[in-house]
Amino acid sequence: MNAPQPRPPPTAASASAGPLSRGQFLHLFSAVMLPMIMAAADQTLLATAAPVIHEELGGLRDITWLALSYLLAATVMIPVYGRLGDRYGRRRMLLAALAIFVVGSAVCAASTSLTMLILARAFQGIGGGGLMTLCQALIGELVIPRERARFQGYFATLFAVANIGGPVLGGLVAHHANWRWLFIINLPLSALAWWRLMSLPAKGGQPDAPALEDGTGVLLFAGATGLFLWWTTAVGQRLPWLSLANGAVIALMVALGVALLWRERSVAAPVLPIGLLRLGVVSRCLTAVALNAGAMLALVFFFPTFLRLVHGVDVAQSGLMMLPLTAGTVVGSLTNGRVVSRTGLPTLLPAPALAVTSAALLTMAIIRPELWMAVVLTAITGFGMGTVMSSAQILVQTTAGPKQVGVATAAVSLFRAIGSAGGTAIFGAVVFGVAAAFGNGGDSMAVTPAASHALGTGFQAGFAAAALMTAGAALAMARVPKTRV
Repeated sequence: MNAPQPRPPPTAASASAGPLSRGQFLHLFSAVMLPMIMAAADQTLLATAAPVIHEELGGLRDITWLALSYLLAATVMIPVYGRLGDRYGRRRMLLAALAIFVVGSAVCAASTSLTMLILARAFQGIGGGGLMTLCQALIGELVIPRERARFQGYFATLFAVANIGGPVLGGLVAHHANWRWLFIINLPLSALAWWRLMSLPAKGGQPDAPALEDGTGVLLFAGATGLFLWWTTAVGQRLPWLSLANGAVIALMVALGVALLWRERSVAAPVLPIGLLRLGVVSRCLTAVALNAGAMLALVFFFPTFLRLVHGVDVAQSGLMMLPLTAGTVVGSLTNGRVVSRTGLPTLLPAPALAVTSAALLTMAIIRPELWMAVVLTAITGFGMGTVMSSAQILVQTTAGPKQVGVATAAVSLFRAIGSAGGTAIFGAVVFGVAAAFGNGGDSMAVTPAASHALGTGFQAGFAAAALMTAGAALAMARVPKTRV
């Protein structure tokens, strides 16, 4: 008898024919998960390592640009990679993005000044933007819509774990070794990712897909997005709310935004998917993604501060208390993936789950929670937040059609990035605006009991803002027509 033959790797043809086998599933997932993890973790990896980097390279005033430069570059490149992937092939462009990410990581590790490191982080972000969006677009290319739920659920889980675990890992490495290892480790991991990606079928692009011809649109988008993300980090701190400078920045943002919309409406192949945004399903899903991402990243960034300054929890314990939020997100992602895979209904779970999330956040806003209650409520919050991304990806990709999978996936990633920055900025502005007794402008972690009480009130207001965001996301998902994939 002939020996049984191993199952072939997934191909576009086999994927379209029916569900993937377990072996094909693992083959494809193992190839695309590593680039996604690296790109997501690098968004928050330096949060806890920043003080150590400052001690070596100086420049405390500009240390926040270590994160901002990466996020700016990645956000700007998301729609560019979506267009290039549709035109020239998604695996090919993913390998190109991985190569850029590797070079950026190497320069980051070798940086001798903060300015050099910030610029290298921006270059790394140019590759990171491709890793974040093309991995998911590749799934949309090789897997039928119902089967995508498993992948998108795992992706949402990985993204949440990488984002939340990034600061923990960064602090451990910076404390026990050297912060440069945070970038050096990307080199062997990228080599492994390259090897796994090369095992996937090299499907060509869509020759009739629109080429990237909107250079002016790219520049306007970069300017508008960059100024917006800078403003969200500066307003209320370097840039007073009630100041002429703030008014001028807002006016410039509006002018760039209007110019961008006018440009994108007047070209045949815009860098932003204006045509997709006119579709009700797409616009509602993207609204939900942005609002959900804003509330989620705000919790990731600020909940440890809440534990530290309001409840007096030390740094090590506050890291461990982020695990329920991570666990809730993981369970929500996996549960939603199974629901969609079995029922074919990506609209079934997110709206009610987000309504529960909003109620949990509102409870934290109304009743100043005890420590145990706050941790439990964040786990409930994480569950609802974890249901959004996989369903939104499937709905937007299915609505866009196979020729625009890359552009559609890029739109979801873009709205998640912008929502994350905007939501985090709003949450922080509300918290520290209400907590007027917070001393030293936030420069010191030592606060008086009175300041701690005021800060608790500020966080209650911040939780209320997050509750409004998730309620808006629930409403947007509830308005998406019932769709079977």
